[in-house]
Amino acid sequence: MQISTSAPSLTERRPFYRHLYVQVLAAIALGALLGHFMPDLGKNLKPLGDAFIRLVSMVIAPVIFLTVVNGIAGMTHVGAVGRVVLKAMVYFLFFSTLALILGLVVAHLVHPGAGLKVDPASLNTAEVKNYASHVGDMSVTGFLMEIIPHTVMGAFVSGNVLQVLFFAVLFGIALATCGERARPVTAFFEALTAPVFKLVHIVMKAAPIGAFGAIAFTIGRYGIGSLVDLAWLVLTFYGTSLFFVVVVLGAVARMAGFSIFALIRYLKDELLLVLGTSSSEAAMPSLMEKLERAGCGKSVVGLVVPTGYSFNLDGTNIYMTLAVMFIAQATHIELSLSEQLTVLAVAMLSSKGAAGVTGAGFITLAATLAMVPSVPVAGMALILGVDRFMSECRSLTNFIGNAVATVVVARWEGAFDNARWQQTLHGDVRADIDDRDTAVLVHTGDRS
Repeated sequence: MQISTSAPSLTERRPFYRHLYVQVLAAIALGALLGHFMPDLGKNLKPLGDAFIRLVSMVIAPVIFLTVVNGIAGMTHVGAVGRVVLKAMVYFLFFSTLALILGLVVAHLVHPGAGLKVDPASLNTAEVKNYASHVGDMSVTGFLMEIIPHTVMGAFVSGNVLQVLFFAVLFGIALATCGERARPVTAFFEALTAPVFKLVHIVMKAAPIGAFGAIAFTIGRYGIGSLVDLAWLVLTFYGTSLFFVVVVLGAVARMAGFSIFALIRYLKDELLLVLGTSSSEAAMPSLMEKLERAGCGKSVVGLVVPTGYSFNLDGTNIYMTLAVMFIAQATHIELSLSEQLTVLAVAMLSSKGAAGVTGAGFITLAATLAMVPSVPVAGMALILGVDRFMSECRSLTNFIGNAVATVVVARWEGAFDNARWQQTLHGDVRADIDDRDTAVLVHTGDRS
């Protein structure tokens, strides 16, 4: 292992206030205070959070494209692409179903909505209709057709992650099968990766501002007081998600040979960013970079992370079945076993169909209820006030779930550098992203 002599000492400690997670945490606290004591001003700060998420969305497409293309072009066996995707999809399907079932079981054990006696006719559904209007074609055919872009540029313009991934996989395979003739093109893309990830670092410097604006808006718009009436639902959801992360994903991590808590510590900057913005997408570029740096193969990271953002939504799945049962209990509607199984099947499909849509958790709930007539869609008005507070937990659980999935699939594929993983997560190689990282990283190439 060689380290540039121009790099600063690895033992050098930066002032605590220069760490991204400290800045984001301070921004969240200040934003919450401002939103609580000056709610009108807090509501007006929403553009700060929206602007930051747009900045991140701007770089997601090139990050995914370059990571996937470079990873596949460097693979000696192109058939491994299909193998990685198949293993990832099997993993996603199993744990997404498990998350749906967990939400259903907890709802039966805790009965979060049983104490309410609500007449659906008395609910104000005006705001619910705004979300329901965004529900599009949730059929399997409609979803699969949306993966194929109308044009190459359309994949990048639309902002649809799966369309970018679809084109990147095909183009990467084309480069890999061209052999030496494609060498100038692959060299160009490899060189282009450095400035693109440097751009990601520049964008991430605005993370505290984005988190400040997003939290100030949430508290100013909905108020801490809105949590009181539905606190039992919120606490149930947070507790269930914590159980899923610590126990379920913790067991998966242990079987794969790593600690879920070490992974969470390593990704603390990104987790606080997700908490502040209520968007796991805001941390996607950094997640891909950090997992590759920690020892996961470039091609596996490029394939599994973007796919997981659409197909592996553990937090959203827990939320959907728990919310459906909460509404049913609050309106005193008894769901038969067949109706509950229908909820599971519809929720599995709708969570994929609304992937990448702003407010996807609430939109997928609307899509699910629309196909389960026993539970009134109007019941969504019951949880609209606290949905924003649950979106943070949804995003955090989704984010951690995708990080674990990527490490597990990388291990299955033999595209994992365990020594590098131990060094990075346990302090031998500093994990923080900053301007000096390029001087201390060890470039081992793609391990696929």
